[in-house]
Parts: sequence; C-alpha cells; structure tokens
Amino acid sequence: MRAAIYTRVSTTDQTCENQLAALRRYVEARGWTATEFVDEGVSGAKERRPALDALVAAARRRKVDAIVCWRLDRLGRNLRHLITLLDELHTLGIAFVSLGEGLDCTTAAGKLQLHVLAALAEFERARCVERVHAGLARARAQGKRLGRPRSTRAKIAVPGGTVRAAAAAWGVSKSTAAKWIAQGRGPAPVDKP
Repeated sequence: MRAAIYTRVSTTDQTCENQLAALRRYVEARGWTATEFVDEGVSGAKERRPALDALVAAARRRKVDAIVCWRLDRLGRNLRHLITLLDELHTLGIAFVSLGEGLDCTTAAGKLQLHVLAALAEFERARCVERVHAGLARARAQGKRLGRPRSTRAKIAVPGGTVRAAAAAWGVSKSTAAKWIAQGRGPAPVDKP
C-alpha cells in the first residue's frame, strides 16, 4: 500500500520529528511505502494548509491508498472540515488511520469513534480560544498594553517632508532614502577637512 504520512505543528518553534518517527515505524511495520506531508507552523483550525492541500491533491489523483496521522487533532480541529475531508477520502476509497486514537475508519465502529473524537477536538480548541480571550481581558483590565511593542526607532527630520525630496537632498535613490527613513537614520555624516 502507498501511505501518505501527515504531520502538523502549530508554531515554528515546534517540530514534527516525534510524530514522524512514530508514523514511519507504523508504516514500516505494515510493509507500506510512504510519502510525507509536513505542515510546520500552521494552525489546525485552518482548512487550507500547504502540505494538507498537496496531500488531498495526491489522494484525488489516486497516488495514495491510505493516510496515516499521529492524532486526529493534527489533521484538523474543525469538526465540519474533518468530517468533509474524511468523507471525501472514504469516497475515494482511501483508508484513514490515526495512531493516537487507534482509529481505523474502514469499520463502522471506527467511523463512530472518529465522529466522537472530532467533536472533542473541536471542543478543546474552543476551550483554548476561551482561555486566551479570558487572559487578554484580564490583562486589559489590569491596564497592560497588548499588541506589538512600539517602535523604538529614532524619528529623523526628512528634508522636504517626502521621500523624493529627501532622496534629492541626500543625493541618493528614492529606495535608499525610503530605507533610511524606515530605519530612522539619514545619510552618514561626512568628515570635513
């Protein structure tokens, strides 16, 4: 069988290596060949993800016979999207396996288990969102400033008030003048004899 291994982590400081190691062992033990699809730094709430989109395209072209993932919440956290995706895979005749839940969707019991677990994954994501919003509200109530830190760049005097005028005054191109203004600096001082 041709298996598609799918892994995902939500942030770029995380890694998919633990997931990949377990999935590679599983595929090897079954005697399957595998192609890996890895999404790093992508939320499971997003329906469109580069590796997932490539995986679905491969499935539609009948290049895979089974999809194997580490846990159901790696595939997605939106119940509607998960059910639609897994229904499409079923229609295409592609098996689905989730190692963490011991899920095999080729059986009626596996399908029931899938629906329950997908609902729980969406519930957990909603609870996480609620906790984040509660934390933000608490921080605002305490007077903390939220969002990106303010720029600490020095403001410079821009000759003529425009990039074009500054470029002419400084004797540089408009792109160089724009870069200098964005960086909060002007031309380097010239030593006079």
